Amino acid sequence: MCGIVGAIAKQDVAEILLEGLKRLEYRGYDSAGLAIISSNGILQRVRRVGKVKMLADAIAENPISGQIGIAHTRWATHGEPSEHNAHPHTSDFIAVVHNGIIENFEPLRESLIAKGYQFRSETDTEVIAHLIHYTITQEQCSLFDALKKVIPQLRGAYGTVVMDSRNPDLLVAARSGSPLVIGLGEDENFIASDQLALLPVTRRFIFLDEGDIAEVTHQKVTILDKNNQAVKRNEIGSDAKYDAGDKAGYNHYMHKEIYEQPIAIKNTLEGRIKHGLIDLSELGSKGESLLSKVEHIQIVACGTAYNAGLISRYWFEALAGIPCDVEIASEFRYRKPARRKNSLFITLSQSGETADTLAALRLSKEIGYLSSLAICNVAASTLVREADLVLLTKAGTEVGVASTKAFTTQLTVLLMLVATLGRAKGMSDQTEKAIAHALQALPSRIEQVLMFDGQIEKLAAHFTNKHHALFLGRGDQYPIAMEAALKLKEISYIHAEAYAAGELKHGPLALIDSDMPVIVMAPSNDLLEKLKSNIEEVRARGGQLYVFAEQDAGFVSDNGMTIIALPHVEELTAAIYYTVPTQLLAYHVALIKGTDVDQPRNLAKSVTVE
Repeated sequence: MCGIVGAIAKQDVAEILLEGLKRLEYRGYDSAGLAIISSNGILQRVRRVGKVKMLADAIAENPISGQIGIAHTRWATHGEPSEHNAHPHTSDFIAVVHNGIIENFEPLRESLIAKGYQFRSETDTEVIAHLIHYTITQEQCSLFDALKKVIPQLRGAYGTVVMDSRNPDLLVAARSGSPLVIGLGEDENFIASDQLALLPVTRRFIFLDEGDIAEVTHQKVTILDKNNQAVKRNEIGSDAKYDAGDKAGYNHYMHKEIYEQPIAIKNTLEGRIKHGLIDLSELGSKGESLLSKVEHIQIVACGTAYNAGLISRYWFEALAGIPCDVEIASEFRYRKPARRKNSLFITLSQSGETADTLAALRLSKEIGYLSSLAICNVAASTLVREADLVLLTKAGTEVGVASTKAFTTQLTVLLMLVATLGRAKGMSDQTEKAIAHALQALPSRIEQVLMFDGQIEKLAAHFTNKHHALFLGRGDQYPIAMEAALKLKEISYIHAEAYAAGELKHGPLALIDSDMPVIVMAPSNDLLEKLKSNIEEVRARGGQLYVFAEQDAGFVSDNGMTIIALPHVEELTAAIYYTVPTQLLAYHVALIKGTDVDQPRNLAKSVTVE
């Protein structure tokens, strides 16, 4: 969500901070700001509502400079989007940027007001600035010691970076529930919430663990763990690529990322199919031994990743014969789940920093699951570091808030995992080879679907004045209908719902009229005839149908039904395949609606708070 960048160098840091913020724009935000300590010790601060460009323009008009500074993009939690709520927040000589939520900020705020502090914002972050200022002035301690004393007073999630204009030679930082990474340079160091922000200045990183606090100077990084013990975290060299600056001729990142799905899936499959069979030997001998003991799968995820988990449940049970439950992470973490015997706990996340999913993973360790496995797109993420086993999706950087290639690559990995677990449960070589063949054919199948972009663009015109839409599917296409409805909601702001087609008689038929578009996923499978009966139920009530079906499925367009006849796809991968045309539909409807496709209102790419 919010983005943090900090720098301490022997050069002016203003451009470093601004470039870092630009590279974090994909996360979603409503305002931006930075603070820099000048060469004569003056704390300079500039904040703007809106895009980073507005902040950059303001600084270009009235330049500020210095060799130490912090910067932030804010996604509003406490207080409306406004300049006075934008970060950094200050308290005299203290400046603070913060990601997360301080849950007990109200009593802290009241206590500080009683001590004479004035609040100029509605944010929870401002209490951190005043608490640190109060601690330093009352106890005459260092900035680092003040942070150590303040941290125990805070409840909630935070990644925070603090500086003191009287001591322009260090930054201090703390991480609890919200990621922070330190970038190492030559006689300069950096801090950010995402390594992508720092790629122009370094490829050497230290990722802070949960509960860490750090003191960062030009030449030294000191880290204390949650027990205030000095620790040395591993330095990691990164080969991460930041390709967000180039839309490659597309108008939006989302459109580009939809078209990147064939190559993204090829990258996901690379080295994982050998001699016609699935090869996940990257899990190691320990992992393979552990998988042989699995008798139940528990998947926990949020948003689009949750939909991916729902689809895989059909596969785990039908193909591998392993019972599977799927739950939203924010629900799982706040109830008292009953652990099944020999249950493998699987977490799905594009960023690997989703707060609820991380909390669920930590809870699973307390409950005592057989093991945990993270399926993730970011190799250096917290989720990857904390899970017992890891399978990377290798989708590449995804900038658009509405997930596309991250979703289809998650499904690709899940289907390979199904084959691997199925083998341990007696799945035949024939079935495994069929899965491998379907996956290898999938990139070319999706390339064929992308050729229908123009036709789907014309179809989107039918949604110009619509306020509601209904998506239907059966079997593993039902979660695809859920994902399609989510995409339409996310970027076009049209209210959309998804139902299992067999549920129409149990309520949703009441919604059907001539103004309600009904979008149906209709692959050629054993449920097709059942689905056709459901479609007739809609037609009989005057519903406007838009059916994505295979060319030989026997559908014919007429006044009440528009057929988008797609090329053949293997049944095993039809769920992945049929999501692509619905991504295109949502994209083109959003264009017609004139919304911000890549950064839809109120949403963020990486949800690092509850």
